[in-house]
Amino acid sequence: MTSLKLRIQRASLFSWLFSRLFSHLLSRFACRPSAFCGLFLAKGLIGCAIFSFLLVANVTVAASLLPQGQQAPNRDRLRIVSLAPHLTEWAYSLGLGPNLVAVSDYSDYPEAAKALPRVADYQGVDMAAILAFKPDLVLAWKGGNKPQDIQKLSSLGLNVFDSAITQIDDIPSELIRLGTLTHTSLKAKTLAEAFNEKIAALKNAYSKETPKNVFYYSWSTPLTTVGPKAWPNKLLNVCGAQTAFYDSPIDYPQVSVSQVLIRQVDVIIAASNESKASLSSFWEPHSDFLDAEIVTVNPDITSRFSLRLADELKRLCSGIN
Repeated sequence: MTSLKLRIQRASLFSWLFSRLFSHLLSRFACRPSAFCGLFLAKGLIGCAIFSFLLVANVTVAASLLPQGQQAPNRDRLRIVSLAPHLTEWAYSLGLGPNLVAVSDYSDYPEAAKALPRVADYQGVDMAAILAFKPDLVLAWKGGNKPQDIQKLSSLGLNVFDSAITQIDDIPSELIRLGTLTHTSLKAKTLAEAFNEKIAALKNAYSKETPKNVFYYSWSTPLTTVGPKAWPNKLLNVCGAQTAFYDSPIDYPQVSVSQVLIRQVDVIIAASNESKASLSSFWEPHSDFLDAEIVTVNPDITSRFSLRLADELKRLCSGIN
């Protein structure tokens, strides 16, 4: 299908050529005032009028043939569905909270997000519910949402923003891309620059030739840590640290307490909302063999690609160092 922009460009070119040809004919025949000349001019003007009418009709038809998902309404009328908690946060950060009509499970920040209808969870998306909200834009997460769900939404003609995050630097760049799509570019660039500055400052402050050896875990039953390519280890790297299980071939290996003790870690990091006293009680029986401070981080932040991550990383780096 020829795009609307291309049709307009072609139509404009044809219109210009037509007017040049008509002008050339007038100068070529040096038309003098006469009945023939009047008839010639009248026919030319009628031809121009007909051509203009066809041009407008062509552009109108072209616009009507565009897929609904590609028509970007202005910000006030934009209806957005978010399929991941961090994307919900991004929308609010860009001032698009009023435009959200539905979100995913665990979209709990800011507080206003808790009141919105749920249309996605770990099992997948509710396709019928999403269509019922008639969204102009669907925010999807490659890696969190099922590929077949994202593909299905696109095939139904919905405009899907499919975000992929593999590195910390992807957060500000993807936010800018969303800002461009939602007419909030200035806000997105301002937030992205602030985020980049905070991360750069942390890297400069805590960079080390020999990273600290830390044990990072999310729950103790089973005791699960992170490998070198896991997202939390990328956060540790900002703080001049690395996972004690840097040689793990998998991202989230299950380990035993004895394996942790053998690694002689400098710091234990618990991504947990439990109290520090409760966490300490788990390690207390092994205190004779383990001399490591326990640091806690908020898992609702460290596990998301949120702009809040920069401030939580500052807490993490301070605790490690």
